[in-house]
Amino acid sequence: MQSGREKAYAYLKDSVLTDPEMQDRFLSEQEIADRIGVSRTPIREALLLLAAEDLVRLVPKRGAHIAPLSGREITELIEMRRLLERFAAAHTTAAGTAPVDEMAALLAGQERLRGADRAKEFLAADHRFHAALVDAVGNSLMSRQYAALRSRQSRVGVRVLHRGGHQDEMLAEHRRILDGLAAGDAAAACAAIDSHLQATRRLLLAA
Repeated sequence: MQSGREKAYAYLKDSVLTDPEMQDRFLSEQEIADRIGVSRTPIREALLLLAAEDLVRLVPKRGAHIAPLSGREITELIEMRRLLERFAAAHTTAAGTAPVDEMAALLAGQERLRGADRAKEFLAADHRFHAALVDAVGNSLMSRQYAALRSRQSRVGVRVLHRGGHQDEMLAEHRRILDGLAAGDAAAACAAIDSHLQATRRLLLAA
């Protein structure tokens, strides 16, 4: 059973921080506490955890602020993803452990999530697709580092997809990554990853 802090942390991270309407706003501890049925203490504890992850900024006498990602932060995020995903593609194709069937199934599921009203679900599926490749390396530290990037990108990505469009392009980019992995061609998979992340960076910077 989840503790109050765990419940508050999950709600804030998965629902509040990824809400386009909440960007650049201060959070009301009481409002969030009322919404999920806990006291303000676990809300404060959860906010301290999120502040330690640089996902919110605690401002004295004002509360927790959801600061929009800067252009530099977006660029650094994409650079980190590129390092991890290219390594995973090269490692798993060399070892013959690329999770092609799993990623194909995840991509098929993502293709059924088109539409601005399903943007959060689409982005969650997007993360699972890429995380499956990183997880296939078998390095738990790498997997944890990659998982930590999700909340940052989701904050901007949901806003991009809510405006409409781009989903078909993202799916096509995923197919090219998958094709490279299925062929055991690390160079093709890495080139497809580069192209996908460059396009992602452009979209996030324009958001």
